[in-house]
Amino acid sequence: MARSTSARNLGQSSLRRHRRARDPMAVFDGLPAPLRQWLSQAALPWSPASAHRIWSTSRSKGLSPEEALVSLSRAEARMLARDHHSTIYQLNSNT
Repeated sequence: MARSTSARNLGQSSLRRHRRARDPMAVFDGLPAPLRQWLSQAALPWSPASAHRIWSTSRSKGLSPEEALVSLSRAEARMLARDHHSTIYQLNSNT
């Protein structure tokens, strides 16, 4: 059975995937420019809504746009570490 293009684009990540009710590109177009730039270079396939939530929380705490982007990078690093551990666990459990 052939996998859809979107499933292939997400790679082999063990992180959960979610279906979105809204058009993610329309949401993306409404994001602040620094956040759009960060998303275009992100290692993970972030939803615009998730990234905007972290951005908004950081900005409401008085962080600068640059500091808000650091918060996003830290969140992404935590998610990558979680995915890394899941992958290592799966590899070890298969032996």
